[in-house]
Amino acid sequence: MVKLGAVSVHGDELLLGLAGPNETFGEPLSTVQAYEAVTLADSDLLCMTMVEVRESQDLANDLLGAVVLRHRQSEYLLSLLGLRRVEERVRGFLELLAQDYGQPCEQGLRLNLRLTHQEMASALSTTRVTVTRVIGLLRDEGWLKIDGQRHLVITHSPCK
Repeated sequence: MVKLGAVSVHGDELLLGLAGPNETFGEPLSTVQAYEAVTLADSDLLCMTMVEVRESQDLANDLLGAVVLRHRQSEYLLSLLGLRRVEERVRGFLELLAQDYGQPCEQGLRLNLRLTHQEMASALSTTRVTVTRVIGLLRDEGWLKIDGQRHLVITHSPCK
């Protein structure tokens, strides 16, 4: 897993998206200045030039698929920001992560990635304290659990 982000003009870290196994990121998929990619787990990265992509129809098709996935994820994240209730934003964000990266387990879908409450707050335009409070509420209602390895588990099947 790779966390894709940037730094705002005020020095705040911004979460722009995530890239999982075999997902493409970087140029030309972003025009954001101060773009950064941070691995959340041991990762092997393959760097390619646009010349290599242009010379291979298979690579070009793969890149197009990656653009579509990145666009879908970005559009969904933007739609979450339009929600007034932070609880709905947090729930929607966790559903996106579960749908894209969740691993089935006995209790639901386990998120094997670790994002801090601050990183989630950054992605959802709220505060770390609010994200922590909402996660507590979701746990209290049984919608969210934390397993023995401290990973989040969404206890239902996300549908979008």
